[in-house]
Amino acid sequence: MPGGLVALLDDVSVIARTAAASIDDVGVAASRAGTKAAGVVIDDAAVTPSYVTGLSPARELPIIWKITKGSFRNKLLILLPGALLLSEFLPAAIIFVLMLGGAYLSYEGAEKVLEKLGGAKHGKTLDDPIEDPAAFEKKRVSGAIRTDLILSAEIMAITLNEVAVETFLTRAAVLALVGAVITVVVYGSVALIVKMDDVGLHLAGRESTLSRRVGRFLLAAMPKLLVALSLIGTVAMLWVGGGIILHGLHELGLHAPADWAHAVQHAVEGATGALSGILGWATYAALSALFGLLLGGAIAFVLHKVLGLGGEAH
Repeated sequence: MPGGLVALLDDVSVIARTAAASIDDVGVAASRAGTKAAGVVIDDAAVTPSYVTGLSPARELPIIWKITKGSFRNKLLILLPGALLLSEFLPAAIIFVLMLGGAYLSYEGAEKVLEKLGGAKHGKTLDDPIEDPAAFEKKRVSGAIRTDLILSAEIMAITLNEVAVETFLTRAAVLALVGAVITVVVYGSVALIVKMDDVGLHLAGRESTLSRRVGRFLLAAMPKLLVALSLIGTVAMLWVGGGIILHGLHELGLHAPADWAHAVQHAVEGATGALSGILGWATYAALSALFGLLLGGAIAFVLHKVLGLGGEAH
């Protein structure tokens, strides 16, 4: 009996060490994938505040919470099983799914630019009389969740690429961990951003001179920050969307667009010395955004002018 107990304990210790090693592998892989997805995370955080800009302050956190729940559903109930199934049975289809998402982001971003330049508005906006605020809010939340789905798909695809050689269970664990952590980080940050004016109002009413100055600064800065984030969100849609399409075309054998963009990037890097890394990256991002704008504008033209289809509120 003692010998059997010792053997059992030894087996348990081996299993425990194996499990600990697996958990460590998941943590390392998740960290690596999260780092690679950081650019898309920034885009996601920049896009979301635009969906509450101009709406009642009392509705900001409830709207963000609705979008957060939708993001969890997107990542864990739709994209996670979909990514695992595709990686297991049809890995070649992933690039086409990503390109569809890139085309959608390009269209959304281009339509916002066209509206700002005086183009026709498609669907209700905050400048129009809103007869049913609840319905308008529902459309805004739906639009945010759709955009989140595309950005989340890119995050999950980047993550999947980082763990492609891992076991099925490790891939599943890493995708779930990255999806959950990124959702909390993005929408927690967004909630803090959109409520900073309330913090400023609270500080402005305190007795401390420093607190009042900080509070007044926040109150003055927040409207400008939200407008800036809305602009950044539009640029981010075009940048990510165009980048996805360029990468996808390259993967499918049409190398010229991506090669040209990279050639311009390398030329800038070669001419800018110590700033080559930053300016080279900015150049490729700008070219990706321009490509996304052209593609999105073409899609908007076909949808609205050729097919006569209306858009939705942004």
